[in-house]
Amino acid sequence: MTESKPSKSARKREQLALQELGEQLIALSEAELASLSLDDRLHQVIRDAGQIKSHGALRRQKQLIGKLMRDVDADPIRTVLTKLRADDMRDKLLFAKAERWRDRIINNGTAALEEFEADYGNQDIELRPLLAGLEVAFSEKAEKTARRRIFRHIHQILKNSV
Repeated sequence: MTESKPSKSARKREQLALQELGEQLIALSEAELASLSLDDRLHQVIRDAGQIKSHGALRRQKQLIGKLMRDVDADPIRTVLTKLRADDMRDKLLFAKAERWRDRIINNGTAALEEFEADYGNQDIELRPLLAGLEVAFSEKAEKTARRRIFRHIHQILKNSV
């Protein structure tokens, strides 16, 4: 039997989806882009698009990316982008959680610190002196520095617990 070929509208939707996928690649870092193992021409065109400032030129570059994407298997690219987005979301959630714990510990003191240690199963010897350092901070700059150190330490504990 003869297979019917996709309609012109279906082909256009597919081409636009590939162009949109290619546009997402423009925002990736060089290391992330290298992990995709794209062919050299597509890789160079994507890198060039990141440097273009003119709206019209960028639109044409995106169309070129969409055209080159037709010759590439898009499924592995979609898989990698999905993983990168999931990693990014996990990092953002971890960051927000560390901020909440920092604020609770700073506002509630030792009680919140003990709750944090109970939740994450370790008696941390560095966090208590950092909290004490915040209490004796003599200037706004010293207070900001102490808050930042507390945050970094909490973030590291949370990161290691994941």
